[in-house]
Formats: sequence, structure tokens, C-alpha cells
Amino acid sequence: MNLKGKVALITGGSKGIGFGIAQKLLIHGINVAITSRSEANVKEAASLLNSQGNDSVHAIGIVADVRDYKDQEDAIATTVKEFGKIDIVIANAGLGHFGSIQDLSIKQWKETIDTNLTGAFYTFKAGLEQLIKNKGYYISISSLAGTNFFAGGSAYNASKFGLTGFTQAAMLDVRKHDVKVSTIMPGSVATYFNNNEPNEKDAWKIQSEDIGKLVVDLLKMHPRTLPSKIEVRPTVPPSAK
Repeated sequence: MNLKGKVALITGGSKGIGFGIAQKLLIHGINVAITSRSEANVKEAASLLNSQGNDSVHAIGIVADVRDYKDQEDAIATTVKEFGKIDIVIANAGLGHFGSIQDLSIKQWKETIDTNLTGAFYTFKAGLEQLIKNKGYYISISSLAGTNFFAGGSAYNASKFGLTGFTQAAMLDVRKHDVKVSTIMPGSVATYFNNNEPNEKDAWKIQSEDIGKLVVDLLKMHPRTLPSKIEVRPTVPPSAK
């Protein structure tokens, strides 16, 4: 894929992995629309992205909740209105509620599944017409928690196991249209996830820009080759020392 002049929509793009991906895409000549539930956060993030220096491309911020299908349709329409098309859709928005099944509330379960799994489906469904039209690329950001279960992770594991399975099945559905589909499954990433505040203690973790570079590498892959599921780990986690 020749990246210059392409257009990407990234959900949950105001911080963390989504923001890191947006930074890398802009550097490589891709116009970017980022979404967030927070108007203040998404506008601030878009402004910061645009201040980092490539006058030939720009970013826009869109207020949208992935749990609302109409919001996803509107985000797609806004992006097309601004840039004329969409070539890349990245379903990144996610959250986590953790705790024993005894303590996990119905609200926490629903919010996790609706955001991490149903939200990714809504995003793909809303953007599919554009992706087919432009022979585009859909990438979901899953997790190693989508293959490795752990105590206290019933909701999060379910959402990420589901997201990995959904993405792989969808890949088989749409490749006849020359639409590429991949899921990236990171381990520990230095982000704001689960109320973390990234700092020097997170230096051993995968950094957001590392995931951004991986996305660029996927987009640059020869069209005949599709890495459909990519597991990514910190090289030397504390447990390995």
C-alpha cells in the first residue's frame, strides 16, 4: 500500500496506543481521524498531532462512543466528508474491569463487552463500505489476554478472546473483496490503561509508538502477504530477570 494520501480512522485515538498509531501514520503521509467519548480530550489530541509538523497531512478529532452504532456511522461520514474517503480503520478503543466473578458487576461486564468487542464490530460494520470500495485495511487492537486467561480477568478475557475470534473470522469474510484484516495482540504497554500513569518505571514495557510502527509495517507489507494475527511482547519483562 502506498501510504501517502491515505486516510485512517482510529477509535480511542486521543491517548495511549491509538495516539501513538496516529503519530506514526501522520509521519508517513496518512491523514488521520481520531475518536473519543471526550470532546475535550479528542480536540486536544488532534491539535497536538497537528502541531507535530507535516503540513501535507492533518488530523481531526471526532466525538464518538464505539458502543453506539450511530456514532460510528457518523464518525465514518465525518471522516469521508473531511478527506473524501477512508482506506484504513483501526479499532483501538478499549477498557478493562478486573476482579473475581463474585465481585464483577453486571454493569462492568456489559461495559467491557460492549466497548471491546461490540464496539469493534460496530466500527468495522460502519466502515466496511469504504474499505471494500478502496480495498482497505481493518486492524483491531486485541491483547495477549485474548489468548491467555487469568484470574480476575473474566470480562476482559472474554472481550479480547471474542475480539481476536471476531477479527479472524471477519478476515475470511472480506478477503474476497481484497480487504485486508489483522489483529494485533500486545502484552504490557506503557499507556494510561486502567488508570496507569506512564512513567520511567514503564520503560521495560512496549511503548505506544512501537505499536504505531507495527501498524505502518503491516500497511507496507506486500499485498500478497497478510500477517493476520500478531502477538507482541516486551522483550525482557521483570518476571524474566
